[in-house]
Amino acid sequence: MAARTKTKAKTNGVVSNGARVKGGAEIELASTWQPGSLHVRKAYKMYVGGAFIRSESGRYFQVPETRSPGSKKSHVAKGSTEVENIPLGSRKDARDAVKIAHGAQEGWAKRTATNRGQILYRLAEMLDARHGELEASLERAGRTALDARREVLATIDRVMAFAGWTDKYQSLFSSLNPVAGPHFDFTIAEPMGVVVVVAPQTPALLGLVSAVLPIIASGNTVVVLASEDDPRTAITFSEAIATSDLPGGVINILTGRVKEMLPHLARHMDVAALDLHGVDSELSRQAEELGSDTVKRVRVRNLGGSAWYDDEACSAPRWIERFVEMKTIWHPSGS
Repeated sequence: MAARTKTKAKTNGVVSNGARVKGGAEIELASTWQPGSLHVRKAYKMYVGGAFIRSESGRYFQVPETRSPGSKKSHVAKGSTEVENIPLGSRKDARDAVKIAHGAQEGWAKRTATNRGQILYRLAEMLDARHGELEASLERAGRTALDARREVLATIDRVMAFAGWTDKYQSLFSSLNPVAGPHFDFTIAEPMGVVVVVAPQTPALLGLVSAVLPIIASGNTVVVLASEDDPRTAITFSEAIATSDLPGGVINILTGRVKEMLPHLARHMDVAALDLHGVDSELSRQAEELGSDTVKRVRVRNLGGSAWYDDEACSAPRWIERFVEMKTIWHPSGS
């Protein structure tokens, strides 16, 4: 029960808690709230077009708290299990997300490389400001406090790495080609368009960011199918995106069943490429077959959890190169 206190007021006026009293009257003041006495349950939503949305189907699936014994204390009572409702994305949600990502891609690609780098650096700032929330989310999925801290720090570092590559990768991939005749011939890298990313199941945060950042660094936009094991962390990450300078529609995060949504995205005409992490061989083969009708580029990777912490491998500009198109231009020279 809330604590109850008594106070006496000698004259008409307002006591310290703002209550009106009559002269000489003794009144009883009730405190209806004490710090820590109320837990507001979070409503988890998908992130599409810079807004937080529920699934159009109204469906959801449940994710339990599986806090590690070595993690920080939970608000959940001992012996009980908290279950969260997570939106179950539908075919229409996926189609809407692609439409929004397609609409945002041209404007994002037209920004200067320096400006994209500044925006991604701002995202790193927002992640750093929310590191406590991100760590708590990872712990709720079973990570220890130490492992959660390590993953969040590695994630922030990964964002800053690709923020630095935005205005440098062109120098590595572009070339001036020797030709016979009165022409200049040069090759430059251009973004592909909308890329669908199936995020790795674990590490839920570092894996998602490591897959997404090199794709958007070059001017692509993405539709992400978040980890089914830990979708809460992907949603918490999207809250950092929402408070950064990243334009709406550049990163769109859907939660739900990959097997349900991926086939529809693989055959979508406005999707240029698929980046599949940890997808089983049968589903990835199905996605490749469906994507072949529209000549999609499909990358399938199954990195182990520890491999995502390899800065030399996972922060390399080759991750950017995987989702750009090389455009060769011929230009007359001389008179």
